[in-house]
Amino acid sequence: MGQSSYPDVIRPLLEAKCFDCHADGASKGGVTFDGFASDAGLMADTKLWHRVLKNVRDGLMPPPEKDQPTSGERQLLQQWIKTDVFRLDPTQPDPGRPVLRRLNRTEYRNSIRDLTGYDFPVNEEFPADDTGHGFDNIGAVLTVSPMLLEKYLTAARSIVQQVVPQVARIMPVQRVEGDQFFQMKARNGVLTKGGQSDQLSYYTPMTLAATMEAKESGHYAISFELSGHDKYVEGVSDLNRCRLHFCVDGEELGTHDFGNEESRHFTFPYRHRMDAGRHELSVELERLTPNEKPVRSLLLKLDRVKISGPEAPGLWERPVNYAKWFPRDVPEDPAARLAYAEELLGKFASRAFRRPLTDDTASRLAGLAAKVAALPGQCFESGVSRAMEAVLASPRFLFMEEFTLPPDPAHRHPLVDEFTLASRLSYFLWSTLPDAELLRLAEAGQLRKNLLTQFQRMLADEKSRDFFRNFPGQWLQARDIEQVTIDARSVLQREQAPDPEAMEARRVFMELRKIEATQLTAEEKLRMDQARAVFRRTNDRFKDVDFRGELRRDMRRETEQYFEYVIRQDRPLTELIDSNYTFLNKRLALHYGVEGVEGEEIRKVTLPADSLRGGILTQGSVLAVTSNPTRTSPVKRGLFILENILGSPPPPPPPDIPALEDNNGRGQPVVATLRDILLKHRADAKCASCHNRMDPLGLAFENFNAMGHWRGTERGVNVDASGQLITGEKFTGARELKKILVSNHREAFHRCFIEKLLIYALGRGMDYQDETTIDLLMEKLDKTGGRPTSLLEGIIESDVFQRRRMPESPSADK
Repeated sequence: MGQSSYPDVIRPLLEAKCFDCHADGASKGGVTFDGFASDAGLMADTKLWHRVLKNVRDGLMPPPEKDQPTSGERQLLQQWIKTDVFRLDPTQPDPGRPVLRRLNRTEYRNSIRDLTGYDFPVNEEFPADDTGHGFDNIGAVLTVSPMLLEKYLTAARSIVQQVVPQVARIMPVQRVEGDQFFQMKARNGVLTKGGQSDQLSYYTPMTLAATMEAKESGHYAISFELSGHDKYVEGVSDLNRCRLHFCVDGEELGTHDFGNEESRHFTFPYRHRMDAGRHELSVELERLTPNEKPVRSLLLKLDRVKISGPEAPGLWERPVNYAKWFPRDVPEDPAARLAYAEELLGKFASRAFRRPLTDDTASRLAGLAAKVAALPGQCFESGVSRAMEAVLASPRFLFMEEFTLPPDPAHRHPLVDEFTLASRLSYFLWSTLPDAELLRLAEAGQLRKNLLTQFQRMLADEKSRDFFRNFPGQWLQARDIEQVTIDARSVLQREQAPDPEAMEARRVFMELRKIEATQLTAEEKLRMDQARAVFRRTNDRFKDVDFRGELRRDMRRETEQYFEYVIRQDRPLTELIDSNYTFLNKRLALHYGVEGVEGEEIRKVTLPADSLRGGILTQGSVLAVTSNPTRTSPVKRGLFILENILGSPPPPPPPDIPALEDNNGRGQPVVATLRDILLKHRADAKCASCHNRMDPLGLAFENFNAMGHWRGTERGVNVDASGQLITGEKFTGARELKKILVSNHREAFHRCFIEKLLIYALGRGMDYQDETTIDLLMEKLDKTGGRPTSLLEGIIESDVFQRRRMPESPSADK
């Protein structure tokens, strides 16, 4: 075909099937085909034709009541759009627009963990990442504000100081915790060991003692750390006092007197010489007010004793993990020291930057370390640490830099180099930087040749848990279940038949609360109290309802483990929509009404033959996050299916569309089901086009309330979960709808899943240039019966994953 085919072939087809609604003054959905100055102008509107392609492919256009094109005509139009409008070449798929992507919080945390061993609290220290296309790893929205840049600088210093020794040697420190002390009791004038205790009562003379060992003879710094505790009684004073004697081997180091020291903390430092060997630390309490009655509960708690020493520098030891960061002694020769710093920093920076460094970069880092080390009070170790901070604050660590191989004349788009490929693969499957094996293969130029072997290794590694948590957590919004607001009592109350007494009580209460409390008559106060009594009686029916943390976490784990099972076991992707199993523990099974499940562990459970469960759409996580706080939301649930299962979301609602309400505007609940309300809503022509697509999908799940419970009634009326899709299929409830989605809309689901997975893998949204890649992955998926492993392999082998739309490669070490 060519542009000449439009007037001869395509325009007659559009005139026959589309112009009634999209030409001659009609522009339903904002689409018009005759508003352009020329055919060339019409064909240049790729956004318009991308919408046309999706609607024709999904069978949404023309609408069912209109004259339908034949299967051949649909294929003809789709192929023309791809070849003549988009000018796509199936032999050389477009890798898509390049994106410089910042690490998100999860990727930063994992990368720091694998690089340093430190679990940095990103959720506490960094603001939440913005999202795009449903995911938080989208390069276009992961910007860096001045505040975030400052936080990165602070984080770099904090991380390095936590894990990298700042000096070569430190004074040894021992800690004897309070719970290691024993109460010493006097028997026949001799102290004997009693039970373990860290508490000293003001009212009872006693001694606490423990032993420690001095490895070398010398002077030691000994600090006794205590805290005051008191059972407070308002208006009652306790005048008792006591004195503590701090001793080593019975020799008193000092004393201190105490009154009421509620919630205060104390440290008493002393210096004492000890010979090598075992020594006894003791704290003796002397009561100073024996004639005062015990009134409250005055206590001193011995938190710990810290022993630092010996003080002689020659006896100091290496800090913890010193050998990990500084495997050899620091050379005395300045040139050798500089070379050692360059070696250490080169290894650290190449791992952080995910590729080898040039000599110039490593030498610049070593020069920075040398300058810091030369400052007063600094040393070789602190200089290297400061250079490491610079590495962690560098854009080359914070952003995923990508480089390409030299251009290949046989292909329009160059391959990314093997180190870039290693990073793409690692952050896709592990959400962290490449490990030593990936970097080794990349350096040898062998990663691309061993890509599938590495894919299998990585998927089997425990680090892949981040993929099985992060992808479904965002695609299915499962990670939102722990924060979503659900008013359990209101949800359950909605399932009850209308209560005239409660409705009247609400009317009275709302009327009387408008009056100032001081202006209420005795009769009005009585009526207010009676209304409150009705509320309490109504609420008491649901006082045992629990929809808190543990159950919500179970729901999230159900979704994650269900998704992981389908992928790892290479089950058909359609089992994500419908199956005869799910993952439960006893608590979640009871919530769902499934019998015979015991224990805390979430595990695979085969569902009863008559169960409506099975598949992600009937899991508590999805049902709750697609609900409103007090009720279900067929609109949200329908929209969720259109966006995340069928890949055909409706356009945003016009700004003048009124909200869907549950009340009649006079403060009284409407005695109507959501089906009734939505039917009235769809009567508005402005709402009908979108709601006719969303509502039937959402109403199919009305037997599940906002907490994921099965229910049979709403406001005392039997739930009607039947409906008809815009594509014509009829169903009686969720079970039949799931089967329709699996049998009639499998291709739409596969395409949607492919798009979501590509967005997550590439860190960017999909565009019309990606249609060729998606078509190729659809073919690969269909040949394997919808097996997910073939899709994952297809993605990492695809041009969008292996190539980059860049004719030249930037210098890799600028």
